[in-house]
Parts: sequence; C-alpha cells; structure tokens
Amino acid sequence: MRVQNATFAGSAVNLEKCPASSLPEFAFIGRSNVGKSSLINMLTNKHGLARVSKTPGRTREINFFNIDQKWNLVDLPGYGYAKVSKSMRDQFNEFVSHYLVERENLCGIFVLIDSRHEPQKLDLAFVRWIIENQLPFALIFTKTDKTKPKLVKKHVALFTEAMKEWSDGEPIVLQTSAEKATGRKEVLGFIEAAMANFLL
Repeated sequence: MRVQNATFAGSAVNLEKCPASSLPEFAFIGRSNVGKSSLINMLTNKHGLARVSKTPGRTREINFFNIDQKWNLVDLPGYGYAKVSKSMRDQFNEFVSHYLVERENLCGIFVLIDSRHEPQKLDLAFVRWIIENQLPFALIFTKTDKTKPKLVKKHVALFTEAMKEWSDGEPIVLQTSAEKATGRKEVLGFIEAAMANFLL
C-alpha cells in the first residue's frame, strides 16, 4: 500500500460529532507517551500531520485523517492521561469506548505498546477490554530502536504470555520504529488486507 495524500478530516469529542463516513477506519490508541503521533506521521510519510508533544496526554479529541480517499486513520486519546482531572479522564474514556464499540465502519484497532518496558497493567487491562467486546485489533510495539532487540523480544513474549490468562490464540504483533521507519510496510500491509475483507 502507498500513502500519497493524508489530510486532516476533523475532530470530535463524542460519537455524534464524528465525521460521517462509509470508508473503513483504523484507530490508533495507547498509553500517553507511547509514540503514537510519531508513528502516525511515519506511516503517512507526512511530518507534522499528527501533533507530537513532549507533554503526555495532549490528544484529547478523536482526530480523523483521510488517506487517499480510501480509508480513515483515527487518532484516539491515550489512556493514562497526565495532568487531567479524574472527571475529565472518565469523560475521555467514555467517548472513546463509545467510538470503539459503536462505530460501524471501524475495521481495526492498533493498540500501541512501548517495547522498552515489561507488560504494564494498564495496557493489559485495555487489551482485555477489547477482547471482551470482541473488537478486531493488533498490537504494535513501538520505539524498537530505543532498546536492544533481545529485550524487545523478551517484552513482547512477556506481554503475549500474560494475555493467555484471559485470551485464546496468539495476537497479531507488529514492531515499529518511527525514527527508522521500520514496520511501516507491515502495518500498511495489514491495513490493506483488512480493507479487502471489509469491502467483500
């Protein structure tokens, strides 16, 4: 898959205000500071498309980007926000969960995991929620250039092993580095294959 044109298509703070679209959508979500914006910019090959910030938790809306008039990339607020009130966190969680469960043209969810760390309870809890709601997903382990390959492999294995407690089968696992643009072909290939099934 080639990405030739990526444009901002709008933001929403609840499901009702999401842009009307029949195009297949792929959502990206993860803990704050997981490198989501950098990954989106790398995938679209458009620096600055998604806003990169050193302050975790800056994405507080659902942001939609149209890719070549063929599909939508959806940037979801991270879970585990920094410096926001509990009531605001609850509000974010509510509208994000509404989008994930009720958006009819959502084809897949990419859950971003920081490859530098051992499994985090928040990440595991979110993946478990996705599985319980029978939503299609893949795991993307980010920042693989920031640590040794052997350690990345260990952290991926620990995460998938922890999932076995409440999940059957092996999850789809992808690895990326926004700085080195590794994993781009694999992620876009996954999206292309999922789109083909969506259109059948």
